[in-house]
Amino acid sequence: MNDINESWGWVVSQVLNSLGVFETNPGGFSGEWAGSGKAQRVVSPIHGEVLATVVNVTPQEFDGILVKCHQAFASWKLVPAPKRGEVVKEIGDALRRNKAALAELITLEMGKTLREGLGEVQEMIDICDLAVGLSRQLYGLTMPSERRMHRLQEQWHPLGVVGVITAFNFPVAVWSWNTALALVCGDTVLWKPSSRTPLTAIACTKIAEKVLLEFGFDPAICSLAIGKGSDIGDLINTDPRVALVSYTGSVPGGRHVGKLVQERFGRHILELGGNGAVIVSDKADLDIAVPSIYFGAIGTSGQRCTTTRRIIVHESIAEAFKTRLLELYSRTAIGDPRDGKNLMGPLVDAVAVNTMLDAIETVKAQGGKILCGGEKLPAAGACYVTPCIAEVIGNLPIVKEETFAPLLYFMTYKTIEEAIALQNGVPQGLSSAIITNDQRESELFLSAAGSDCGIANVNTGTSGAEIGGAFGGEKETGGGRESGSDAWKAYMRRQTSVINFSGQVELAQGIILEL
Repeated sequence: MNDINESWGWVVSQVLNSLGVFETNPGGFSGEWAGSGKAQRVVSPIHGEVLATVVNVTPQEFDGILVKCHQAFASWKLVPAPKRGEVVKEIGDALRRNKAALAELITLEMGKTLREGLGEVQEMIDICDLAVGLSRQLYGLTMPSERRMHRLQEQWHPLGVVGVITAFNFPVAVWSWNTALALVCGDTVLWKPSSRTPLTAIACTKIAEKVLLEFGFDPAICSLAIGKGSDIGDLINTDPRVALVSYTGSVPGGRHVGKLVQERFGRHILELGGNGAVIVSDKADLDIAVPSIYFGAIGTSGQRCTTTRRIIVHESIAEAFKTRLLELYSRTAIGDPRDGKNLMGPLVDAVAVNTMLDAIETVKAQGGKILCGGEKLPAAGACYVTPCIAEVIGNLPIVKEETFAPLLYFMTYKTIEEAIALQNGVPQGLSSAIITNDQRESELFLSAAGSDCGIANVNTGTSGAEIGGAFGGEKETGGGRESGSDAWKAYMRRQTSVINFSGQVELAQGIILEL
């Protein structure tokens, strides 16, 4: 463990001040800042120090925020999409200017390494760039009509208020995936961030506020409501003024959100659990396999939904592969995530540490063998652990659960069909990969007989999805899609129209009207 920087207090104040975050902050915004509910202290997992205080919004304040966000939609939806794209472009430019400070705040607040924090802000910038181009490409279709001198067309209209409920592990990127698309589609956004990471949400909302004011638009277009999921989150889920709820979180949380939103016939995008697996073929290039799996397993301290949690290795290379991976694990630098020498920072809090330790005991009880790691490190804040590899035979019951920590399961296989069955044999279906130089194996893996996940990679790991593709997965991952490709369609309402320019009445399906 590296020594904690003695200038902690000075660094924190500099970062917060540069982003307009103060010692005490109201947790609600819809054109003006408000918050008179319960105050919460935001504690850094780096060594347990308080960063700032946030005053949550009350249910009454939430209603006022939603009213203004809903009112802002009435005018925002009439702004031409390319003009909305210009606003998103400037938000992206503002993020560029604040990239270093935002990355450091992400690191201070949730504990990922600074290099990963910089990558997360870059992801925000990239999705803004994608959305700018999208603002001129919200294409509908023109279809042939069965009636003479009629035209059949499809067009897309703004949907309404989009409620975005985000998780702690990517405290700003997921908001940007939703917000950049929603804004160019003509929607307004109401954000409820994780209670573990509210400061980054305040900083990003202030960036959006400034840009919207510069363009002369109502800043309530990007609104914010910080509070507990059981009250503020459920107000979003149950209110019919929220047209779409995008929820990122646990499977139980997703079941709850899905039920509430569906009961009122609202729309939802669910991004839930992952249980990423990498198949390592006997035809694999281990120089690709080892580092890909290593970063996939320890990146963000195992707290990504795309984290590599299972490796399925051909029995003929299992020992050689294990030796190389264990050697890498043995020299993992763990400590203050602001120090570039460290590859792994803390888990988000002590609860996450205990969850990991409990899972390791369950692995042992179910017959698994711990190959390395899994110890709690004696450091301030009590949130540091060593990454763990556990050898198991198949998908044990604990393996089928997502432990949000650096706990990697090692298993072997004989045939590619067996490996794919193991890969698919869990409730989650987000990210998957195969490392092989055999084209037939890779094509099988990508076919309908292969991976059942929303993301399937060849010769790269499970982690690090690019914004150009739609992000999401199947089964208990929730089925939602965000970011690139045609994910934008979820944020709009489809309208099919028939235009009759014949000057006569002609009914569909050949029906004759006799008067």
